Amino acid sequence: MLDTSARLLRLLALLSTRSEWTGPELADRLDVTVRTLRRDIARLRELGYPVHATPGVAGGYRLGSGSTLPPLLLDDDEAVAVVLGLRGTTSHTVTGIAETSVRALAKLERILPARLRRRTAALRLATVPLPDRVTPVAPELLTTLAEACQEFQRLSFDYRSRDGTATVRRVQPHRLVHTGRRWYLLARDEDRDDWRTFRVDRIGDPRATGGRFTPRDPPDAAAFVADAITTAPYRFRARVLVHAPAEQVAERVPSSAGVVESVDAGHCLLVTGADSVTSIAVHLALLGQDFTVLEPPELVAELAVVADRLHRAHQGSAGAGRSRPGR
Repeated sequence: MLDTSARLLRLLALLSTRSEWTGPELADRLDVTVRTLRRDIARLRELGYPVHATPGVAGGYRLGSGSTLPPLLLDDDEAVAVVLGLRGTTSHTVTGIAETSVRALAKLERILPARLRRRTAALRLATVPLPDRVTPVAPELLTTLAEACQEFQRLSFDYRSRDGTATVRRVQPHRLVHTGRRWYLLARDEDRDDWRTFRVDRIGDPRATGGRFTPRDPPDAAAFVADAITTAPYRFRARVLVHAPAEQVAERVPSSAGVVESVDAGHCLLVTGADSVTSIAVHLALLGQDFTVLEPPELVAELAVVADRLHRAHQGSAGAGRSRPGR
């Protein structure tokens, strides 16, 4: 049988894994009597942990939210996953989160067993972050938007569009979407009576307008935002049938650059956009796969121009190589 301190930690761990436990279930897991379990529950409450009890045959115990964070009992893989997650927050997409993560990481690594410290140190030494220029957003802004989404609270905020135009938008917020580089808010624009995507780093001074709303036919948030940021902002929208499995193409096309949908085992549809058909043509060539352009016709014409230019470059380069001295 575990001693009292170890048993209390084990009890906390059990309570945190399920929404509710019956008394006999917990007593059996801890190998104690129900009476001892009640004393342990009372001891946790004295220490500040809000353990709620539901009376009756169907009743049980559950761990509520409180002012004290219970100790975390993690297995080896869980501990490494937490370390990796904290290290990953250094992307600076949220203002101040990197510094907070460093403090949390330092606390965690101090109490890791030696075998796990070696594993996490190896990951740290072998990993080199690639700097990325992104505009970070304040955590308070994300929290305000998230709470408005959760509580169906109408919002009004200042917004700076892609071309720098300043507007005031009145919206019904639905979901926050994170692409890995940027945060986006999917919301129904009340003045335009349609769904819109807003870059969170361009949102300023969000304020509740005092009224709640009932969501109306919300779209799939991830799919809507993906389409909005890959094609909608651009002059040209391309639909391309790629002669390769969707999994292979998705590895070369980030979600912020295009939407990849499987057609069959050997083909997929790529939807992307740009202000220049030349840019799209070059990126398609870099996929390393055969493809068929479905639209727009301007892209089909541009492929002929690019192909001719590359052909001339190949002929000229091959000829220059043969004419070099010593050949």
